[in-house]
Parts: sequence; structure tokens; C-alpha cells
Amino acid sequence: MTIGALLGAALLTAPVAAHATATPASAPAPATAVATAATGLDDPAKKDIAMRIVSSAENSSLDWQAQYKYIEDIGDGRGYTAGIIGFCSGTGDMLDLVEHYTQVKPGNVLAKYLPALRAVDGSDSHAGLDPNFTKDWARAAQDAEFKKAQDHERDRVYFNPSVKQGKTDGVGTLGQFIYYDAIVMHGDGTDSTSFRNIRKRALTKAKPPAQGGNETTWLNAFLDARVRAMKQEEAHSDTSRVDTAQRVFLKKGNLNLNTPLDWKVYGDPFHIG
Repeated sequence: MTIGALLGAALLTAPVAAHATATPASAPAPATAVATAATGLDDPAKKDIAMRIVSSAENSSLDWQAQYKYIEDIGDGRGYTAGIIGFCSGTGDMLDLVEHYTQVKPGNVLAKYLPALRAVDGSDSHAGLDPNFTKDWARAAQDAEFKKAQDHERDRVYFNPSVKQGKTDGVGTLGQFIYYDAIVMHGDGTDSTSFRNIRKRALTKAKPPAQGGNETTWLNAFLDARVRAMKQEEAHSDTSRVDTAQRVFLKKGNLNLNTPLDWKVYGDPFHIG
């Protein structure tokens, strides 16, 4: 889920990618040769892993593609939480999503809720949404255009900014994922628990690799600041998605987020082979 874009969000950013050495034209590589360029979280396979790990925390399932239709009020003060990244009716990102969907497909089943979504933004109210909004959301989720709209807003608001900031900070795939998960939950607004302010707090304790710091030390400092932010919100006070997931990968030195991966969230075990 998200905050002020969560989760709300705007964000932040030198590349860590290694470049495959070009083969001289006079000596073409065998057809079976495979380039070994380093990748970031924006590599499709790594992005899928990121989505599965986030889904383990948000939906207790690795099947993130089954979450387009998900919607419920989880009692965190943000109204309805829904979709593949936890778009919230109270934080603006659900409104942005439905507005985008309506731009690409006018007259869709959710378009009629736009006035209500604008009215409840910033609150946990369901006014104008009940009793049929959840049913209509599930109906919309059967539409390929709505799925594309969710993908678009996830990338625009959360995924692309976190990967960009991770590459700017010189962190690898795991670090980019750590940023992404933080933005999903906290958004990137101006409040003290937002992504940018978590990062600012971490900067008082360590430096990212792009500023001459050690990557592991920096990511531990960032996670310390993240846990502090989580504990300020009752709905997020269970920090297992950091303690028994991201910290596990970091302690193992798995900075590229390579499989196999084993972790727990809220006590439930998960595995990606």
C-alpha cells in the first residue's frame, strides 16, 4: 500500500550497470554466447521478483498478478486499499489511477466515482463509493486496459522513481528494491515518514556508494530509518517485511537480489527458486 501516493509519491535518483564488452566484428561471438551485463531492478525478471516480494507483504501471496481485483478497507485510515500496489482512496493515488484509466477509456465502470474519489481524498471516508464501488472495481479488473492503467501508475509513481534514485545513489538491485518497498508503503510526500525523509535521516548516519560510502552500511542505515518510520504508524508497526525479509537478503550479501530467495513476512514463509 501507499502514502500520499503510497503508497502517494514523487521521488528521487548513477547507474550501477556494467556494460558487456563488445565483440570485435572480425571475431563474432558464438550464437550461444550470453552477455553478462549487470542489471538493476528494472530488468523484467528482477521486476517480477520485486512485485512478488511486495505482494507477499501486501497480500500474503506471491501471485501479484491476481491482485488487480483486490480491494478492501484495512483500517489504516486511508480508506479503500486496492490493486497491485495498494492504491488508496484516501491518499490520491487511487484517484490518479481512475483519472488515467478514464483518459484512456472514457465511460468505464469506475468513471462515475471520480467526483466521490475527489471528495474523499485525504480521508478514510467511503462517501459516494459504497455500496457498489468494490464490485465495480472487481469488474474493471477484468479489463486489460485497467490492468495497463494500474501498471502505468505503479511505474510512474513508485517503481521508476525508486529505481532512478537507487541508481543515482549507486546501489544495486537489492537497494533499489529496498527503496521501492519504502515508497510503496510511505509514499514520497513531505511528512516525516515519507521516503525522502527516511532517506534524509539515513544520510545523517551513512553515505550511499555514489558519495563514497559502503553499500551494505548505507542500506542498513536506510532500513534503520525505515523501521523508525514504520513504528510511528500503528498500521505499519509490524516491521517483519524489513526484519525477516530485506535484512535477510542484506545479511547474506545478496546485493543483486539473486534467487533462490527465502524470507518471512508476518510469520509466513515464502520462497522464490
